[in-house]
Amino acid sequence: MFVRIRHATTYRYATPVSFGPHRLMLRPRDSFDLRVVDTALSISPPAGLRWMHDVYGNPVAIANFEDEADTLDIVSVLTLQRFGPALPWAAIEPGAALTGVVYTENERAVLQPFLALAAADPEGQLDRWLEDFRARIGQGSGHLLRDLAHAIHDALSYAVRYDEGTQHPLDTLACGSGSCRDYAWLFIELARRMGFAARFVTGYIHDRPDENSALLSGIGQTHAWAEIFIPGDGWVEFDPTNNLVADHQLLRVAVARVPEDASPVTGSFTGPQGSFLELSVGVAVEPVEAPMDGAGVGILPEFSAC
Repeated sequence: MFVRIRHATTYRYATPVSFGPHRLMLRPRDSFDLRVVDTALSISPPAGLRWMHDVYGNPVAIANFEDEADTLDIVSVLTLQRFGPALPWAAIEPGAALTGVVYTENERAVLQPFLALAAADPEGQLDRWLEDFRARIGQGSGHLLRDLAHAIHDALSYAVRYDEGTQHPLDTLACGSGSCRDYAWLFIELARRMGFAARFVTGYIHDRPDENSALLSGIGQTHAWAEIFIPGDGWVEFDPTNNLVADHQLLRVAVARVPEDASPVTGSFTGPQGSFLELSVGVAVEPVEAPMDGAGVGILPEFSAC
């Protein structure tokens, strides 16, 4: 499956302002399940770019500006090849069992940051919400994580939020609603409380509607979900917003321990008080034909069988 993603971010100001360095997390890391075929990044006013890998191994571009402007446009265009999920479907079917996890000493040493809780729960409300799930740890049947994602999906109402940041999991439960990043953060903190290593994922979702599929949430925006490390299966994707598990419609860009480390665009500006007017973000994801190389030959998947 080949897709093209156009992600446009526009900041508008009442008067020309100067810009501090901006941190851009817009390019995925190549892997066995996701290949970057082509990229283009345009920025206005012009900026010098310096590339680096962050502490998680995500590709990050640092943009430095010289000119002032009343509008900042950042447009990323990606062509990606998405392969099928590595996780066998039998591992997540209704009859599959996952009632707990045991990590080796070496796994736990590496996974410790993703096991540590990052959201306070002083009155134990999150623990109380988990009581039924905790009772199943180490016994019974069923897939705890798939069922947890399903429970969050059913308990909350999806709502697009344009506010910066991510809601505290307690606020998401209290409101009974949230955006995709709020769903993901709640799922992560609940999974960690059951002993699973979990990390936050930001990226896009590719809607491929057919007669058997439901309308997905998160279309036209950046999307967020979670990954859980399961021994023998590796990092497995769980999207409680859309009740998806290990689905190739999820197009990963960056991973992090906490949501604020995975923002697609962050930066600063200097200008008169009240000069900031608005921020607009638009995302379009569309299927494309296999790109052609210079000889007019289609690029074939890296993993194919006769």
